Amino acid sequence: MSGYLVEDARKVTTHRLREMKDQGKKIAMLTSYDYTMAKLVDGAGVDVILVGDSASNVMEGNTTTVPITLDEMIIYARSVVKAVKRALVVCDMPFGTYQVNCTEGMRNAVRIMQETGCDCLKLEGGEEIIATVRKIIAAGIPVMGHLGLTPQSINKFGTYAVRAQEDAEAEKLVRDAHLLEEAGCCAVVLEKIPARLSARVTQELEIPLIGIGAGHEVDGQVLVIDDMLGMDQSFSPKFLRRYANLSEIITDAVGQYVTDVKNVTFPSSEEEY
Repeated sequence: MSGYLVEDARKVTTHRLREMKDQGKKIAMLTSYDYTMAKLVDGAGVDVILVGDSASNVMEGNTTTVPITLDEMIIYARSVVKAVKRALVVCDMPFGTYQVNCTEGMRNAVRIMQETGCDCLKLEGGEEIIATVRKIIAAGIPVMGHLGLTPQSINKFGTYAVRAQEDAEAEKLVRDAHLLEEAGCCAVVLEKIPARLSARVTQELEIPLIGIGAGHEVDGQVLVIDDMLGMDQSFSPKFLRRYANLSEIITDAVGQYVTDVKNVTFPSSEEEY
């Protein structure tokens, strides 16, 4: 294992996530949508790889996560699972696959697990979907919750602004977090909420809380891989830290290749058979 800060090369499981929280060890989580990227991310030591429905945006060019389908998510997740040796692989259940009723949600959850080989599923929402969450977990499928800004509900929110700033919404989020824990969720993602609120939830719950735009007092962090690598410079939320500028590197590399082809400097005699 070539990970930078990997102290334990064991396969990460839902049990290990709880163990990491109990030991005060932070959880590093990133998205991946294809075999090549997932292999690199896993090899660098990331604990959790999320096959996010953010693939709708970064892979398919949609403006929201709503359009991505179950069949598409299965293709992405299956590709990622093939590459991963250590990280826990979590797959988002896309919009419309679990909100209709418990039976349909259960059927779709089973299909994702069987056809991808992923380790866990992630569902957005609290009390509104808790019956489905309980049913999926009762069937032996690990579930990670997601509260705060839930992108699948963007048409209801009408904005990507910070959530749970008002007392009523904040208290509902706390109640929902407890409901998800009581239902048996292995962890909960908190997206774009006040840091003081995420700190409170992290202290009150025994399961890990993974933040994105939720401050530093949570048990771990998650970012979209394309964002943190600087693939798209037009997306710059306050919570995003860029660790590379791949858009510039890739553009320069492709531009140089085009120049070499047109100038007949590629391939050279040394690159011919």
